[in-house]
Amino acid sequence: MSSSSSSSSSPSRSTLLDMIGQKEVTRILILFLGLTASCLVLYKTAYPLQRIDVNNLSSLVASSSPPSPNSSEISPVSAKPTISFKEILENASTKNNTVIITTLNQAWAEPNSLFDLFLESFRIGQGTQQLLTHVVVVCLDGKAFERCSQLHPNCYHIETSETDFSGEKVYNTPDYLKMMWRRIELLTQVLEMGFNFIFTDADIMWLRDPFPRLYPDGDFQMACDRFFGNPFDSDNWVNGGFTYVRSNSRSIEFYKFWHKSRLDYPELHDQDVFNRIKHMPYITEIGIQMRFFDTIYFGGFCRTSTDINLVCTMHANCCIGLEKKLHDLNLVLDDWRKYLSLSEHVQNTTWSAPMKCLED
Repeated sequence: MSSSSSSSSSPSRSTLLDMIGQKEVTRILILFLGLTASCLVLYKTAYPLQRIDVNNLSSLVASSSPPSPNSSEISPVSAKPTISFKEILENASTKNNTVIITTLNQAWAEPNSLFDLFLESFRIGQGTQQLLTHVVVVCLDGKAFERCSQLHPNCYHIETSETDFSGEKVYNTPDYLKMMWRRIELLTQVLEMGFNFIFTDADIMWLRDPFPRLYPDGDFQMACDRFFGNPFDSDNWVNGGFTYVRSNSRSIEFYKFWHKSRLDYPELHDQDVFNRIKHMPYITEIGIQMRFFDTIYFGGFCRTSTDINLVCTMHANCCIGLEKKLHDLNLVLDDWRKYLSLSEHVQNTTWSAPMKCLED
């Protein structure tokens, strides 16, 4: 009896154990799925921009920790916190929402090249040191951005995937034209964001604070290669290397029209296109107020300032070639240092430059 009882109870215990085992497996499976779902939720919260292959959950284990900051795939530039162009403009702007903008490529950013001279001019100019905090440098390639970031706080790398702007761009070549029009497009965006700006080429030496010489009225104010005495005369020979523009509906529409007009004159740069459109009826219809600067305050190698006691900026215009610009702008800064060392007013202004820029 005991043997039959024991043999009949054996299947019952086996069935009971099977039932317990199935329940345990089910419970473990539910627990595993719950933990997996929690991991997915937590991962997506921590890294919302990364995608997970839900068909291969083992990838979760491999990618569950954030990328190491020492990863060889992260360059020194990209490892820095990203900041938008608008934020850079906001950080650099004056109380009345004005910024000073220049553009830079690798050729001009090399050590002892034009960017170094540009910054040096601000440091030794009269009333210009404090203006450096308002300067935004728009870099056209990664190398320029890397060097700029070593020397200046307000640098922005603009993407230019279609064209390599890193090398020296010779005047009026196809890449030079693209670079000039990219600049006009960028400045249009600055105006649309509500910022007034002074645009300055990096081959302009800032010797005095130019703000007191800006006209109190005028939406668009521009330097000249040749100034004929009337700041209202659009027939002055203009130079787009130094412009002051107030952000309003008129200036925004004008810049849009200027940029669009490149399509009508594909072989001309921005300055020549400006000369083609400035007398068009549509410009009058826009109602933009234009003013033009006297070369006594905003001089250059086309027409040097005739009074070093008043000059604000000197531009290496009418000069083709990086080496020539460097040589002659160094002469300008030498002349300026000598002027600063004097204790009396200079009666007759003479400049050592241009020199190399006069050579063919």
